[in-house]
Amino acid sequence: MSRSLRVAVVGAGPAGIYAADTLLKSDVEVSVDLFDRLPAPYGLIRYGVAPDHPRIKGIVTALQRVLDRPEVRFFGNVDHGVDVKLDELRQFYDAVVFATGADRDRPLDVPGIDLDGSYGAADFVSWYDGHPDVPRTWPLRAREVAVLGVGNVALDVARVLAKTADELLTTEIPDNVHRGLAASPVTDVHVFGRRGPAQAKFTPLELRELDHSPNVEVVVHPEGIDFDAASVELIRSNKQVEMVVRTLQEWAIRDVGSRPRRLHLHFLQSPVEVLGVDGSVSGLRTERMELDGSGGVRGTGEHTDWPVQAVYRAVGYLSAHLADLPFDHSSGTVPHQAGRVLDLDEQPMTGVYVTGWVKRGPVGLIGHTKGDALETVTSLLADAPLLPPAPAPAREAVVRFLEQRAVPFTTNEGWLRLDAHEVALGAERGRERVKVVGRDEMTGLCRG
Repeated sequence: MSRSLRVAVVGAGPAGIYAADTLLKSDVEVSVDLFDRLPAPYGLIRYGVAPDHPRIKGIVTALQRVLDRPEVRFFGNVDHGVDVKLDELRQFYDAVVFATGADRDRPLDVPGIDLDGSYGAADFVSWYDGHPDVPRTWPLRAREVAVLGVGNVALDVARVLAKTADELLTTEIPDNVHRGLAASPVTDVHVFGRRGPAQAKFTPLELRELDHSPNVEVVVHPEGIDFDAASVELIRSNKQVEMVVRTLQEWAIRDVGSRPRRLHLHFLQSPVEVLGVDGSVSGLRTERMELDGSGGVRGTGEHTDWPVQAVYRAVGYLSAHLADLPFDHSSGTVPHQAGRVLDLDEQPMTGVYVTGWVKRGPVGLIGHTKGDALETVTSLLADAPLLPPAPAPAREAVVRFLEQRAVPFTTNEGWLRLDAHEVALGAERGRERVKVVGRDEMTGLCRG
């Protein structure tokens, strides 16, 4: 090919930007355009990480360096399947990589889960992170709350619910989120896991952060601190598990202090029904579980009713079905072979690839998407000599296309204007930044 390889990446979160970075580090001359349905880049870094986790948000420094490369362009506020379709992208690019992540809640099949007051964690996270496509208010009326799940997202949700609003004022939370949390009457947040402490999915650092608030007592209920042979082996073989278990054991035997709010951790309690009165959540019924020796659990038939007025399920994320692509609804992923998207006949779709959570499911930490990107890009570069060339590969062609469609797209330069505006808003109040929430306002600031 006598010109640069032209690649479109749909999704400008970490997975998409890592794919662009991996392409640029190859021996092939390449130019990459990143598309995202949101006006700003970074995906779940901006809209999925709790606001009191600035160290994780620090990853954006490395991601921004990729966006600043002259071989890379960002097209925000462009919705794949609406503003542009796969066949149209193929007019401008030799290959298309989908990296759209996972931002929907996995369903939980228990009676009462659809009652008023029962929520998905992803929706709540989107609200407190100022996602432009969710309502500006959240019904924080419960004094006692249940969070189902023991992963990092569950702990984020529990921590944000339990903290006082003013504790979060040092972060980038939008004004509407601060107002909502300030009015919350919550006193107790209960986190439930159906398996034992050795099987918990959160990291040691995430767990210890729960205990940093001067207003929240972390209470570990000792009846759930139990281990079988498989748990003991897991503790011995995994340093992170050992650290988590040691912290939980220490907290389970300490005296409960007098801080005004409490965050309870319950293990070996499986939700069996969300209880309701007049269509609203009035409680949660759990079944006491016991370890079966192999790391799994079985029910004991012993039930407990917990008087909570809201339930948040944090049992995993799911990807949305992408237009023009096959989709496995059971796993919430795009079928692929080493990153090559497979059609309904399980044959590779020419020049179409996938990476990140929409490829392998929403498991692992942000850094794990680097390995995904390497595998996918390796496949793409191996295929490159045989890919049919794009009919209109000039870099200006896609810009003309979007302008003719009247798509109000944003760019990296526009994003940097929005970024500077948010930082300036924060500086006025002694904060690092104040996030702009509305899509129209974001787009207007980006487009000048």
